Formats: sequence, C-alpha cells, structure tokens
Amino acid sequence: MKIFITGATGVVGSRAVPLMLAAGHRVSAVARRADQGMALAKAGARPVVVDLFDRESVRHAVAGHDAIINLATHLPPSTARLLLPGAWRENDRLRREAAATLAGAALDVGAERFIQESFAPVYPDRGDGWIHEDTPLEPVRFNRTVADAEAAAQRFAQAGGAGIVLRFAAFYGPDAVQTLDMVKLVRKGWAPLPGPPEAYFSSVSHDDAATAVLAALWLPAGIYNVADDEPLRHREFAEVLAAALQVAPPKILPSWVTRLTGSMGELISRSLRISNRKLRASSGWAPQFSSVRTGWPAMVRALSDHSAAA
Repeated sequence: MKIFITGATGVVGSRAVPLMLAAGHRVSAVARRADQGMALAKAGARPVVVDLFDRESVRHAVAGHDAIINLATHLPPSTARLLLPGAWRENDRLRREAAATLAGAALDVGAERFIQESFAPVYPDRGDGWIHEDTPLEPVRFNRTVADAEAAAQRFAQAGGAGIVLRFAAFYGPDAVQTLDMVKLVRKGWAPLPGPPEAYFSSVSHDDAATAVLAALWLPAGIYNVADDEPLRHREFAEVLAAALQVAPPKILPSWVTRLTGSMGELISRSLRISNRKLRASSGWAPQFSSVRTGWPAMVRALSDHSAAA
C-alpha cells in the first residue's frame, strides 16, 4: 500500500512510520524541517514538504497514494502552557482547516482510505460506566475543533471511501513533555491529575497508539477508541507511577486546582472509563501495555536508560 502521512515526526507518527515500512508499505511522510526529512529518508520513507493549508499543494502531494493518514497536531510545549489563552490556536487550525483540506484532496485523487487522529477525552463524565464510540461527545473550550477533524473523515466516508477516526486516550511515553511533567509532580509528592480520586482515567502508550495506526489500514470505516484495556482511577494512576519511581504515594490535589485550571481542569477531572472493545474486535489489535500498571514501569525504565546514555 502507498501511504501518505502527516505528523510523521511526532510521538506517534515517528513510531508508526517504521512499523508501516517494516510491513512493506511505501510511505511518503511530511517533514517540517530539513533534519526531519533526512531522518525520514534514512529510515526508508520519502520525505515531503507541503503546506497543509494549501489545497492545490496538498492535492499534488497526496496524488497516487492509497491511504492518507492525518496525525498532524501542534500541542503546547509544556503542561503550564496548555492553560494559556491562544495556546491551542495552531492546533485548532490544523483540525479545522488542514483535516478538511487533506480529506478533500484524498477524495479528489481517488484515495481509498483517510485516517484521522482524534481525542477520546472529549467524552462526557460517565462515572463507573464504560464509554463506547456511540457516546455523544462533550468537548470543552480548548478542544471543540475535535468535531471538525472528525467531520472531515466522516465526509470522506459519506463519499464512498473508508473514513477512519482514531480517538486516542491520553498518551504517555518517555518522550512526552506532559508525561515528564507528571513524573516531576509525583516526585514532589503530588498526584498529577485534578478531580475526584475515584474518577477513571484512560491512557494509551505511544507505542500502542502507533500499532493502532498500522491496524487502521485495514479497518472498516468508522470511529474507534484507542485506549488500553484497564483504565485506572485517579488515585491508583498516581500510586502506580509513584511505585515505578520508587517514591511515596503522592497527595491528592485539592479541589480548588480544578477550578483554577479552567476547561482543561474540567476535562481531566472527568471520569472516563473508555472501552477499546470495538477496535480489538474489528482488527485484532491489542495493546502491549494492558494498563499503566505495566506501562509506567516500562516508561520509567526508558527514562533511566535515556539518562544513562546522555
């Protein structure tokens, strides 16, 4: 299969590209910088430079590809900056405009498949109940454009193509700024998540998210949650990370922190017990890390190995 992928140098894309190459696919990967292009070429992909907001440039770039995968995001560089006004402006534009441009170009050139990343934590609080793909979304101010990105894939499907939406749970991995900030907070004795300690939090490792992208090349059109098997409650999530770091169980953040952090705090405080059942049944995909019980220790080991090599 000939694949065109954006976000190829991000935390998921950089893992998905080698998997697709190893599976025998031909991969054209968008690079924003020369050094990124060189790294992609060295790995065996064809680096592409394209303005994702220019319809003609995008149409030319995606021509001849069977599948278009859009993983392009522009996240704030730190947890603190997540809360700043305007921090999500570029990410909003990518989801609102670039996703539509890519899906439209994919239809124009006759691509068979369009895969769009999305964000599972926009589901509403469901307490102890499992959340499936038919649960209506309830975004907050900073992530309303998730619906725009998903609509691009749905329009592709309505036109007869295989439009796929991957709703990723909260990522974690040794190369994620937000994960590193969580580690720092737990080392200081504080739990990394606001909200009720009994609320559920759904996660997926970067590695498992990448294998889900590979699996999506054969999925039927539709929306799929990409999460690990066992979401943990906030308290246990923090305690498992503390155990992996070999520090004392952290204190729960006071309730006023949620109010202080605005819509971001409101979102993270929700109880989100997200089910991956549909993805597993449709593709045979299964996460390497069934929960952060095994994922956190592996992540901490990777951090230690990186520090030792530095």
